[in-house]
Amino acid sequence: MNKQQKVRVTAVSYLNTKPFIYGIFRSELSELIDLSLDIPSVCAQKLASGAADLSLAPVAVIPDIPETYLVSDFCIGATGPVKTVCIFSEKPISQIKKLYLDFHSKTSATLVPLLCRDYWNIHPEFLPAAEGFERRIAGDTAALIIGDRAIGRERDFPYVYDIGEAWINWTGLPFVFAAWVSARPLDPEFIRRFNAALQFGISKIPELTKIIPAIPGFDMEAYFRKNISYDLDSAKLNGMQRFLNMVNGSGNWVLHRNFAGSLIQQ
Repeated sequence: MNKQQKVRVTAVSYLNTKPFIYGIFRSELSELIDLSLDIPSVCAQKLASGAADLSLAPVAVIPDIPETYLVSDFCIGATGPVKTVCIFSEKPISQIKKLYLDFHSKTSATLVPLLCRDYWNIHPEFLPAAEGFERRIAGDTAALIIGDRAIGRERDFPYVYDIGEAWINWTGLPFVFAAWVSARPLDPEFIRRFNAALQFGISKIPELTKIIPAIPGFDMEAYFRKNISYDLDSAKLNGMQRFLNMVNGSGNWVLHRNFAGSLIQQ
């Protein structure tokens, strides 16, 4: 199978995706996939532009894509503190006046203003972030930082607000940060094998943690096992639907999941 025939897949390059990537490369699917690793916003752009057939895409971009299909039993989700999607601040949340929104992912940057308005009841000025924005956290200016760059930063700031935990406290539902989405129907047999590869990677987390270089002061296996929840179960689908309804406003997103379950706006 030549490169033009391969399924073009883009996945998040963060630590939380490593079990997925490990499963793909340990399976025969590695020969059928043209895989690129990107930050979440680029994953979304590639799916929307047609540069990728299948993406581990930020959930918030789903309403922006005319036709989307949820093609996996797995996701990047949270049923409690997620550790790597947090607001870092020198002051309590009630005193924050300005808030940088990490440019890496639309989902977290979309969720935080909802939490500020309806959960924390604050109205900070939201600032677009560029490279180096993390160094501008000072006084009443805080920042949302996501992904691997958030690891260990809780030691640098007196106030840390975990976005996964805040969502669950607010809604009582788990949260889905990213899901495997395609912009066209994919072959059911490919999807079955793809899901099997992801499941294999998750089952090998103990092995994987021995391969990945250790991060001082960071319990990697606990992160994979407790902070990231990979199964896209019915509770996460409910949380995903709640979030999409909030984002879309007037629409009602009905999520259908099977081998190529379409996400249909009604």
